[in-house]
Amino acid sequence: MLNPATSARRAIPSLDRLLQLDAVAGLVARYGRPLVTETARAELSALRAAFARSDIAFDESGFVRACVARLARETQPSLKPVFNLTGTVLHTNLGRALMPQEAADAVARAMTRPVNLEFDLDGGDRGERDQHIERQLVRLTGAEAALVVNNNAAAVYLTLNTLALKKEVPVSRGELIEIGGAFRIPDIMARSGAKLVEIGTTNRTHLKDYAGAISPRTAALMKVHTSNYAIQGFTAAVSESKLAELAHKHDLPLITDLGSGMLVNLEEYGLPHEPTPREALAAGADVVTFSGDKLLGGPQAGLIVGSAALIERIRKNPMKRALRVDKMTLAALEAVLRLYADPERLAQRLPTLRFLGRKPGEIETQARRLLPAVQAALHGKAVAEIVHVKSQIGSGSLPVDLIASHAIAVAAPGKRRSTLAAEISAAFRALPVPVIGRINDGAFIMDLRCLEHEQEFVEQLKHLDLGDINA
Repeated sequence: MLNPATSARRAIPSLDRLLQLDAVAGLVARYGRPLVTETARAELSALRAAFARSDIAFDESGFVRACVARLARETQPSLKPVFNLTGTVLHTNLGRALMPQEAADAVARAMTRPVNLEFDLDGGDRGERDQHIERQLVRLTGAEAALVVNNNAAAVYLTLNTLALKKEVPVSRGELIEIGGAFRIPDIMARSGAKLVEIGTTNRTHLKDYAGAISPRTAALMKVHTSNYAIQGFTAAVSESKLAELAHKHDLPLITDLGSGMLVNLEEYGLPHEPTPREALAAGADVVTFSGDKLLGGPQAGLIVGSAALIERIRKNPMKRALRVDKMTLAALEAVLRLYADPERLAQRLPTLRFLGRKPGEIETQARRLLPAVQAALHGKAVAEIVHVKSQIGSGSLPVDLIASHAIAVAAPGKRRSTLAAEISAAFRALPVPVIGRINDGAFIMDLRCLEHEQEFVEQLKHLDLGDINA
């Protein structure tokens, strides 16, 4: 006689039979047979393992519900929209710059229609993909020529690999930076085939240090903008103009890596100054590299501008093909660059500048509007209040310059205050559109500087579940 568990296992229908159920057939029509079959097989395995430990009966509707839940999880997009309430405008982990609608529309057109990516419409023959952004970059920076690669690390790599392969490049010790992801200037220089010559000290480098490092093996001088940290106190650095004068005296090019890079003077928008490619070129730099997805407010890209002769050499490097961008990036970048032609409306049309330019009073007013809704969603398990905070630009841009802002701080009183703040943070991340904030001094902080979809934020608060957070 069979024991109850064995009988229960034998009562489970076969996979083929289950796939013929009307409810499962509906899933096949929605998700496709291979994925539904794989899901049903996984659920059957789980059921057989469970029945081996008990004599529960097979539940057809429960099986279907389990398949539906598993399919929903499996087909959910991995990239999800989130609310960036961290206080970091250009958050590397959250996708850096948000792009304007003009860029999104341009990408959609490029994705869904054939485009003249590498086709010369005038001549009717093969064209160059950089031509779609070169004219605008030349106009905005004052360069003679320009090209684009997939990020600024690639821009630095390609420039050095072209101009300094197996030769020396002096760089100040104070400019040997490391950025996110453990990316270091010395490492990228080594990979490019250029030999780094460290000069000066961490806090002080003089023109004579560069002059003393120049030899027949020198291919270029290089200046790196320390965009992600600042040295204060007893410091000295060589200006771009002095460095360019020295480089040109020895028939060497000056390469400037601006890192983040910006195409307009931020001071005109009430923000701290950030060096621009136009300023670097005007000071005598021959090649300037910078990012497209940081302060510039565009897609991930590395932009190289400068002398026509040098840019042409870089363009002909075989590695350029390995580092080139696709049509979607070019479409988005072209649309963003076009906005810079109208500086009077740029601050409203470009999300990065719009977020950075928000006034503290405007943000405080928004916080007062939102506070009652947040308090109601907490159901007395935690308290919320408006606090003064400092936002930061992020992505290595102006690291010591903070911007006054306002936030809603949520905290639960008690000895476990820090632990409870982490639980509150997790609850907000579990919302349909996850809310990403930061934890500070035992409270979950939501800086509102980047909050534009206010109604969507409020409407989803009804799903907030703090569970037994005070237990």
